[in-house]
Amino acid sequence: MELHLNRAPDGLTKRARSFVFAHGTKVDVPPVERYREQWISLGIPSAEIDRVTVYQERWGGLALPPAPHYDGGPKYLDPDVPEGSSAEGWWFEAGTQRTAVPYSFMIGPGGEFGIHADRWTPLHQTIEGWVESVALAHHASMWAKHITRATGDDIDALALDEFEPVKEVTGLADTWWRGSDSLVAVYAGEAKCLSAPQCRTALIYSGLDEWGLYGGVIDGSRRKGL
Repeated sequence: MELHLNRAPDGLTKRARSFVFAHGTKVDVPPVERYREQWISLGIPSAEIDRVTVYQERWGGLALPPAPHYDGGPKYLDPDVPEGSSAEGWWFEAGTQRTAVPYSFMIGPGGEFGIHADRWTPLHQTIEGWVESVALAHHASMWAKHITRATGDDIDALALDEFEPVKEVTGLADTWWRGSDSLVAVYAGEAKCLSAPQCRTALIYSGLDEWGLYGGVIDGSRRKGL
């Protein structure tokens, strides 16, 4: 059963909160606490179960419109049993795949949002960064006069020296860049995770005015809605 949200989670920009509130829905998901004793018996530390519980209480059941890459991203956010060890750290599923992609969406040992297949590849430093990136893609696609796609080695030809990083997406493998009249999203997560450089993809949203460039986030020192 899906329900409309009463409010968006805190810690997002005004732009992302508006996006989540207007387009997000809530799916009923079972509470993590019912699995605590079972997970402890599997050797999972209580602190890691606490981390999953906090994630679910904040994000569990949130369903967003599809992202423009990773075949849309998770269908909805809902954690699963942690995987890993005390030596290498612990991961848990961020949410089930929307489509048949060859990796899982995971939350990493440091709270990063990323994908896991051949290797762990963090896309954003936080789950908030992923949500911000989906919201920004939706915003940019609405206001851009032109949208251009570049892939593989063609991305190296993009002139981004005079662009500034979009800080709210907390980009790692995936980054956003803001220029004078355009936004550029660079998706390198699949290329790194699957050792497939041809999978690198960039979307260039051009012909943007100030609202299109920022949409509630003015600049790095005076960002509204943070």
